[in-house]
Amino acid sequence: MKFESLELSTALLRAIDDQGYTHTTPIQQQAIPAVLNGRDILAGSQTGTGKTAAFALPILQLLSRKSQQHKSARPRALILTPTRELAAQVGESVSFYGRYLPLRSSVIFGGVKIGPQITRLRAGVDIVVATPGRLLDHVSQKTLDLAGIDILVLDEADRMLDMGFIHDIRRVMKLIPKQRQTLLFSATFSDDIRRLAGCLLKEPLQIDVAPRNATVKQISQCLHTVEKSGKRALLSWLIGSGDWQQVLVFARTKHGANRLARQLTSDGLVSAAIHGNKSQGARTRALAEFKSGKLRVLVATDIAARGLDIERLPHVVNYELPNVPEDYVHRIGRTGRAGMTGEAVSLVSTEEKGLLRDIERLLGKSIPHKKAEGFELPKTSGQKSQPDTRSEQTLRIVGNATGSAKIVDNPSKTRSTQRKRVHNAGRNRSKDVSMRARNHSGGHRRTGQGSLAVIG
Repeated sequence: MKFESLELSTALLRAIDDQGYTHTTPIQQQAIPAVLNGRDILAGSQTGTGKTAAFALPILQLLSRKSQQHKSARPRALILTPTRELAAQVGESVSFYGRYLPLRSSVIFGGVKIGPQITRLRAGVDIVVATPGRLLDHVSQKTLDLAGIDILVLDEADRMLDMGFIHDIRRVMKLIPKQRQTLLFSATFSDDIRRLAGCLLKEPLQIDVAPRNATVKQISQCLHTVEKSGKRALLSWLIGSGDWQQVLVFARTKHGANRLARQLTSDGLVSAAIHGNKSQGARTRALAEFKSGKLRVLVATDIAARGLDIERLPHVVNYELPNVPEDYVHRIGRTGRAGMTGEAVSLVSTEEKGLLRDIERLLGKSIPHKKAEGFELPKTSGQKSQPDTRSEQTLRIVGNATGSAKIVDNPSKTRSTQRKRVHNAGRNRSKDVSMRARNHSGGHRRTGQGSLAVIG
């Protein structure tokens, strides 16, 4: 269906055309008319399906119809998100789609100075995009009045529950009018989400454009089995030999993300880490540089899994599998967005076989296994085999620039000497791979997507 058939205003259609969109996605086709008619919505939609436009466009249309009569500086629409990154992305979309309308929006979240946010709010805004914590900070300081809210959106509500925001959500509910329109969007329909919907929504239209915990069909999934100690070398080899120019890598811990980003950079693959301990300025800067192509690899923890919106992201790597199977779906949903294709690669060690079984049980299928010769775990059988004299102390695997693998075996050397030599060899080879990829990637590097619309 074309956007013109949805009876959107000329100003909105012009902004949609600027974005290069002509046809609606399934979630947009179902949600936009319902929101315009004043219905509450309970929508199950994976990331990358166009759900932000599914609520942003009709909200802008509804508010613009009443902008002449609205004289108060109080906001009329509130969009709650679980993370700062998602708030910034949603705010950017709202600002872009409303560029030809006389409406004002503001993005507020923690980790940045509150002063500029207060200044913007006092000037008057129509739409507030916020994380729950900073929103309540503004309410307590009396810099934000929610008594005029007509439309409430809970974006990625399941993630908000996972992150423990249920009490904050209940506090917000007490601050906004009972007579309102409520839109709840969630990647999954868990029992907790249905209970929350039962408390907040009035006779909602339920939209489910993707089966429960389904992954987007455009995402090609595969896994490599590898020793934990060999993951870094395999990852560098995959990026270099595959000439991957934009890769989002997920690590399980903040310290692990920092360490991996440093190691990949030392391999000649310019990288940065993004997680909850980073300042908002550092997170915003890293994301902008990743979008523009200055960073080849962005290493993230699950706190950022839902907050990243990178158009046409080609590769996602699970350096470590998540402890919660549903997070696998959220992670790989960063690629294959809005009909585009993408590839999700998981590096699985022996210790993670149980996590892999849980993920495959959730998906209802096995993830295809690919081999990278020289990096794979040895096959086990019922018979005991003779121990390999090339033990973990003396065996190192390093990917080289030709796409093969080299076994470094020198039992006569000391452990520290071997480590130093193998590290240097891997570093040089990875740099060769990276340099060769950069020299031949001129036609493949994507240009940036613009700056972030962030207040503060």
